[in-house]
Amino acid sequence: MRKLFTSESVTEGHPDKLCDFISDSVLDSYLAEDENARVACETVAGKGEIIITGEITSKAEGIDIEKIVRNTIKEVGYDNSELDIDYRTCKISVNISKQSPDIALGVDKSLEDKEGEDVASEGAGDQGIMFGFATDETENFMPMPIYLAHKLSKRLTEVRKQNIIDYLRPDGKTQVTVEYEGNTPVRVHTIVLSTQHNADVDLETLKKDIKEKVINYVVPNELLDENTKYYINPTGRFVIGGPLGDSGLTGRKIIVDTYGGYARHGGGAFSGKDPSKVDRSACYMARHLAKNIVANGYAKKCEIQLSYAIGVAKPISIYVDTFNTSTIPENEIVDKINEKFDLTPRGIINYLKLQNPIYKQTTNYGHFGKENLEWEKIVKL
Repeated sequence: MRKLFTSESVTEGHPDKLCDFISDSVLDSYLAEDENARVACETVAGKGEIIITGEITSKAEGIDIEKIVRNTIKEVGYDNSELDIDYRTCKISVNISKQSPDIALGVDKSLEDKEGEDVASEGAGDQGIMFGFATDETENFMPMPIYLAHKLSKRLTEVRKQNIIDYLRPDGKTQVTVEYEGNTPVRVHTIVLSTQHNADVDLETLKKDIKEKVINYVVPNELLDENTKYYINPTGRFVIGGPLGDSGLTGRKIIVDTYGGYARHGGGAFSGKDPSKVDRSACYMARHLAKNIVANGYAKKCEIQLSYAIGVAKPISIYVDTFNTSTIPENEIVDKINEKFDLTPRGIINYLKLQNPIYKQTTNYGHFGKENLEWEKIVKL
């Protein structure tokens, strides 16, 4: 049976991703000086203005948040207030408080520790459900639609920053529809790509350059055919972009950050949160578990759910679904997970080395599928 599935990605200049990048840049700056910093940094971007809010508790001193924001906007490539935003002149407002002492009570000392159990002392920073997923349909164990959408978005940024296409601006989006035969991806059905550009560029020139230097560079030729549809800047014009074209907000691209809608997602976003927040750290761990179940040959596809209660160290539940592709019973997979891995917040933080300032490299083009990250490493189960 043939079926279609679509996923989208965005460039680092998309207003929501700009906010994610700023929040993770602030987080990394604090972790570089204080590995135990508690950070929940939210960013809002609007016309000519960036607002930083949230809670930060840290021993780090002298962190210049405004400077971090301006440098991050510059790194993305925004320097024109008439088209998007200018890192030199935009207004920056900072409204940061400290972590609630009520939350800190449960994070600093877990319920199990208070009751005398031999469990790592920290509790989860919040209740929540977290999902991890992996499939063997691509080389990095990600679903094909989001795999290709991210590669297109990343390439769109590369051709801009390297002046391969010198008239592009930072904002952009991609979308890929893949046709499956059963559970096997067989061809790309449709590619949608919208990119911000300078006003004096001819649309036909842009379409030709994007097709040649972005799409054909990224998408394997065997997945394209004469019936593949292309929609490149389908509105015909995309000059005004970034926060001038649309407001931005941290945590609004959670499906882009994970599996492109191919697998389920919990309630929490990632960017701007230190690893004591299981919204982030437990999702990374769930991906690690799912990927290694597939990589070790126990299944062709795997989804894992972990759930936590605020102030409690151990997960409340572990759920495994291999979609009838497993080589051993799913309850045995759960047993292997429990035997090999410490799924308390402290256990996850130590195992994945999450107190290092690594988060800027996670922000764009997906938090999963990047081989240099700890949770993407393959281990023997």
